[in-house]
Amino acid sequence: VQLQASGGGLVQAGGSLRLSCAASGRPLSTYFMTWSRQAPGKEREFVARINRNGEITYYADSVKGRFTISRDNAKNTVYLQMNNLKPEDTAVYYCAAAVQYGSDYRAPGVYDYWGQGTLVTVSS
Repeated sequence: VQLQASGGGLVQAGGSLRLSCAASGRPLSTYFMTWSRQAPGKEREFVARINRNGEITYYADSVKGRFTISRDNAKNTVYLQMNNLKPEDTAVYYCAAAVQYGSDYRAPGVYDYWGQGTLVTVSS
């Protein structure tokens, strides 16, 4: 499967953005999906995860209550709605897909396919 992330940009603190991750090559419904991010000089970190049918989601504590992950399997797309953005949310955001559930859904190694990333910059 190929993943294409989009929707990043420059936003002021308190603002909102919606990221999209479009899949091609195979039905998205096959995969567990995640969003991760990597800020300059830092390691990639887990942001959110959604199961195959969209009924179960997980979030990093740092984004809980502000970000919402969702999916539309008919459109082969996963979304990340980001509200009340903070400067510390500035990072390149990546979507990824896992065939199996995995032992730790937060670990990058669980995911088999990665998109190219989209940059989110939050100004103070």
